[in-house]
Amino acid sequence: MKIKLLLADDHQIVLKGISFFLSLQPDFEIVGEAHNGQEAVEMTASLKPDIVLMDLNMPVMDGIEASRLIAESHPEVKVLVLTSFSDRSHVVPALRTGAIGYMLKEVEPDQLVEAIRSAYKGNVQLHPDISGVILSQLSPTASEPKAAPAKEALDSLTPRELEVLEQLTKGLSNKEIAQTLVVAEKTVKTHVSSILSKLHLTDRTQAALYAVSVFPPAE
Repeated sequence: MKIKLLLADDHQIVLKGISFFLSLQPDFEIVGEAHNGQEAVEMTASLKPDIVLMDLNMPVMDGIEASRLIAESHPEVKVLVLTSFSDRSHVVPALRTGAIGYMLKEVEPDQLVEAIRSAYKGNVQLHPDISGVILSQLSPTASEPKAAPAKEALDSLTPRELEVLEQLTKGLSNKEIAQTLVVAEKTVKTHVSSILSKLHLTDRTQAALYAVSVFPPAE
């Protein structure tokens, strides 16, 4: 079964270029192209994509508002931001809408493909260059971002829990983490639950975002 993609970008050349490249992937199907946030919202309702690849700076309705509306009306649809903005004023509001990830347009094509595939599986995707701005606990429903757990809170984690937390920065699923650490998937689930409890986080997405701030990707 193919991953159905809706592309949203107001730059026609960029849109066509991304569409052409992604259409070459055997497991992708481009179901639509939106030129502004409003179109993205309307086309999401009619086309039922699996993933919306969302630009942020668009006319009529920007990508942040469009992402929020899609998350509210179609929570089963995953929004993956693809933009040129890497500053906190764009990253934090975009992720707080419930977007599954935030990628920059400078990303290598193959990396974008893998990010889409991983996001489809429900894994948080963050471009390495924006990991430094993830310094607060983010929640789609919170009115204001809360302070991130103090890094001293890491002292309460066991060595294995620290390993699991670090794996979350790579966008791996529980199954993939289990394979990497050579443990049972059920064990990984238990570790993730313990991590959330000790760090006072509410879900896997928050844990992944926090992990990125603690374990920045290696250069």
